[in-house]
Amino acid sequence: MSIDLLLLLGLSLLGAGLAWGMTRGRARREEADAAALEQVHKEGRAEAQTLHPVIDPDKCIGSLSCTAVCPEGDILGVVDGKAALINPSACIGHGKCSVECPVDAIQLVFGSAKKGVDLPECNEFFETSRPGIHIVGELGGMGLIKNAITQGLQVARHLGPKLKSVQSEIDDVVIVGSGPSGLATALGLKEQGLKFRVVEQETFGGTISQYPRQKVVMSERVELPFYGKFGAPLISKEQLLESWLEACNKADIRVNTGVKVEDIKGEDGNFTVFTTKGTLRAKKVVLATGRRGSPRKMGVPGEDLDKVTYRLIDAQQYDGARVLVVGGGDAALEAAIQIAEESDAEVALSYRQPEFGKAREANKRRFKELVDQGRVFAFMASNIKQVTKESVTLEKGGRLFELPNDFIIACLGGEVPTEFLKKMGVGMTRLHGESLGGKARAKRGSAIQDAKEKAHRRLAFGLFVLGALTVAALFVVGWDYYRLPQSERLGHVAHRVLKPAGPWGHGVGIVSTVVMLSNFIYAVRKRWGRLKGFSTIRTWLTFHQFVGFLSPLVIVFHAAFQSKNHLATLTAGSLGVVVLTGVVGRFIYGLVPSSEGKAGELDELSRRWQRLSERLGGAAASLSAPAEVETLIASAVTRPKEASLFRFLLHLPGQRLSDARHLLHVRNQFPSREHAHDFVDSFKKLRKLQAQVSFYRSLKTLLASWRVFHVVLAVLLVVLIAAHIGVSLFLGYRWIFT
Repeated sequence: MSIDLLLLLGLSLLGAGLAWGMTRGRARREEADAAALEQVHKEGRAEAQTLHPVIDPDKCIGSLSCTAVCPEGDILGVVDGKAALINPSACIGHGKCSVECPVDAIQLVFGSAKKGVDLPECNEFFETSRPGIHIVGELGGMGLIKNAITQGLQVARHLGPKLKSVQSEIDDVVIVGSGPSGLATALGLKEQGLKFRVVEQETFGGTISQYPRQKVVMSERVELPFYGKFGAPLISKEQLLESWLEACNKADIRVNTGVKVEDIKGEDGNFTVFTTKGTLRAKKVVLATGRRGSPRKMGVPGEDLDKVTYRLIDAQQYDGARVLVVGGGDAALEAAIQIAEESDAEVALSYRQPEFGKAREANKRRFKELVDQGRVFAFMASNIKQVTKESVTLEKGGRLFELPNDFIIACLGGEVPTEFLKKMGVGMTRLHGESLGGKARAKRGSAIQDAKEKAHRRLAFGLFVLGALTVAALFVVGWDYYRLPQSERLGHVAHRVLKPAGPWGHGVGIVSTVVMLSNFIYAVRKRWGRLKGFSTIRTWLTFHQFVGFLSPLVIVFHAAFQSKNHLATLTAGSLGVVVLTGVVGRFIYGLVPSSEGKAGELDELSRRWQRLSERLGGAAASLSAPAEVETLIASAVTRPKEASLFRFLLHLPGQRLSDARHLLHVRNQFPSREHAHDFVDSFKKLRKLQAQVSFYRSLKTLLASWRVFHVVLAVLLVVLIAAHIGVSLFLGYRWIFT
């Protein structure tokens, strides 16, 4: 057996092993995620509670870089080869999955088709329907500390250039609220050199100051003016407040606490803000109050008693008391856990659902441990009916019972202070699954997104120009030489330099190989956690595509447009397949509609399919001997089974012939030619729709194999390149080292 055959056999075995491993690993992941999604639906946890991702199945290429970045764990999984939201109720709107999608297939949306969300109307710069008043942070629907900081800085940097040019004796901005969004706005305005005031109705830190003692929160590291890198993956309430205080001291920012805003009069450029401690005047107003100022109530008799509170501050104050926590989110679980761990109180928890959905897994595990130890009593699937001074009445399974009680902590989340906002002249809008910028006056900060999109287009165009100039320069250098037949090149004056083993040809090969290997940075960027924050994955994919298209073009100049040995030919062939499969995955795969897509052609086909089946069913019911007609209808309305494209194409002609024979036989059963014609025409349309669905599914399944070929051939390509380099060194081409 020749060395070439041995090499080919070895590469084939290596490729087959890699392909099997990839396919098997992904299949196992899909099985587990599909089972998790089914369990979520069974438990009634399929509804997202806040800002959450929606994946476009027609855009998703199955990169899966989005599934590994959520701090909350496995919120996204893999179903039918694509990313899917498998734990919706646990999503709290981090939005990292959207950033990590290389093809922009993930949109962050507010609300759902079933459950709308009322939010203030905001444009791309967080300006409300009342000009001059901006809303940032949790009040605008986007929680989390990093989001709040980003929004505050964005508003400040937007207002800076506008207000610097307008000279006035009044303040430039009044900021209402000293939580993360309000303080970030203040730091940004200080950076812009503007005059402003910060007012807070409670204490410094706003919402954060109301967290339980030593509560640990997530705060991604962000860059703050006057402070530098701010935050940590896990940080306590006290550490976070200390960091904010340090940042404000460095920037010489003062927060006026105990000041409640009661009304805002005036117009953009000249507002008067009425507070409990006097009036303030400013050109602009930024509302950063959060939502916890308006806690969601239980809506039962007795909830106004002094024993009812809506947040936990210090667990030790409940020593010896009987405490009921109401709610099933993180705040409720953390309150119950902290009281049980830090006091000798008798702790119980009531939640209306049989299972916790939106809480973090760590909290659910610890809560279960305390329940098993008898430190906490859990009343799941129960509802509060009445509160008295000595007890609370619960309803569970249709039965009422009374629970002795001293204190109730209702952790039911917050409501948008609609009345306050309406009084301020701020309009509200109800969102049913709309994305950022997806509804008029609901763009809420999409200016950053728009700017990133423009920057990405500039990058793509710049790389295209660079690639075109590179290829053009290589053509100019060797135009006369490359056009010559092989037999005439030996006599060309530049042959010694431009030939593959010459200084120029060899140098081009070395440079193109280094550039080509840089393509693997994209794969490393997807998988290595430390690189997750280093530019966006979409930027790396654009660079990946640029290198992928440019490398083969440059390599042919290294080879001087010829192939003299099997190793070089095999390497070039592998490179061609890698590029081709990459093109299929990035540009062609997404053109095939997904059979499960929410919008687009297949949804319309399904609706037409349903209408036609009902129409056909009515026609069959009027016949004296409808059995054969009903059999035909049943065969056409059944959703097609999964099949390969080859089997689909093989089966289609036979099905068409069989349909024609049966239709010819049943025509005479109809009372008139018009009825028969109507039935035949509808049946053919139905069969056509069924075939379209089956074709799209089978074609999508076939094209999904691009990923296996792409990755396996890329790995084999590295092996071949290494062999090519080894042969070159063995033959003495070592001038680069000298």
